[in-house]
Order: sequence, then structure tokens, then C-alpha cells
Amino acid sequence: MTSVETLVVGNIKTSRLVLRQWREDDIAPFVNMNQDPQVMEYFPEVYSAQKTRSSVARVSDTIDKNGWGFWAAERRDSGEFIGFIGINPLEKGFPFAPCVEIGWRLAVEHWQHGFATEGALAAMAYGFEQAKLDEIVAMTAVANFRSEKVMQKLGMHNAQQNFMHPNVTTGHPLSEHVLYRLTRAQWLAKQKGMS
Repeated sequence: MTSVETLVVGNIKTSRLVLRQWREDDIAPFVNMNQDPQVMEYFPEVYSAQKTRSSVARVSDTIDKNGWGFWAAERRDSGEFIGFIGINPLEKGFPFAPCVEIGWRLAVEHWQHGFATEGALAAMAYGFEQAKLDEIVAMTAVANFRSEKVMQKLGMHNAQQNFMHPNVTTGHPLSEHVLYRLTRAQWLAKQKGMS
């Protein structure tokens, strides 16, 4: 079980990762990531450089405001930026909002090393134990079995409430999304069972 090792000025450290506020030098590799068709396979389109910059500004502001958000993720061994992992508020637009979602997006060369699960477990621990959130949700296109597998590793449960993503054109092959949920009570019960 991965736990939050330390939390210093908004940084979360796990055994192999640091989740932290964004820096200017994260932008270029994140632009490259968001233009990689493999990374963006389950998005309607790759992101322009401007869309990436706007998204970083938005999530960075959320971290400043709440103390948490979609943190930039870097490897502790190399200091290399590998993508983002974290929790993010969704105020409206979704049938289950307002809520807090957990999410991740990593560069392809960092897939299949367990980084998404490791970082997401730490983000979830922070959300439930520090931010005292009542529930965390996760969503992905129904075809994205890789992400769904991470949700299951996090102990989340399929809510059996598939929905059409409001930001994806109706009828698009990626419009239908699956929803996973985990409550704070379920998280704490699981932690108690592991101790």
C-alpha cells in the first residue's frame, strides 16, 4: 500500500514520485504529451499548445486556491516531469456534480511502471485524510480499460451510472463514459482492514 510519505508546502512524496505545483519548465513536455496520439487516444482530439497552457493555468490556480488539484508529477530518482496526477473539483456540467474527481495523464514512456496507481493512491489518501472529502469519483471513456483498471486498483467501485460526457460531441465514439466512486467511509474501512 502506497501512502503519503510527506506533505511539505503542497508537495506530496511517495516512494518514487513527487506531486507538486506546476512550474514553467513543465509546460513544454506537457504540450508534447498532449499532442501524442497515444496519450490522447481516449480524448476527442489532441490538445493545441494554447489549450495545454490554459489547462495548466486553470489547474495551477485550483492548487493555489484549495491546496490540492491535478498536481504535476515528477520522478524522485531523476526529477523528470512525467505528467499529472491528482484530485480536481467539478462544480457543474456533469450529472453527478458537484464532486471531486481523481485523474492522471502520463507520458507513454512512463506507462506500465505503476506510477499512476502509486500517485493516485497518495492523492486519494490526501483527499480523504487531509482534505476530508466525503467522496471521490473517477471517469473515463468506456473503451479505456487501462484507466478503468487503475480505478479498480484504487479500490473504487463502478457506479453502474454510465453517462454521456458533456464536453464530447453527441454520437462521438468516446462520448459514453463510465463512472467510478469511492466514499471516505469505504476508504477508511479499507485502511483499517490493512492495519
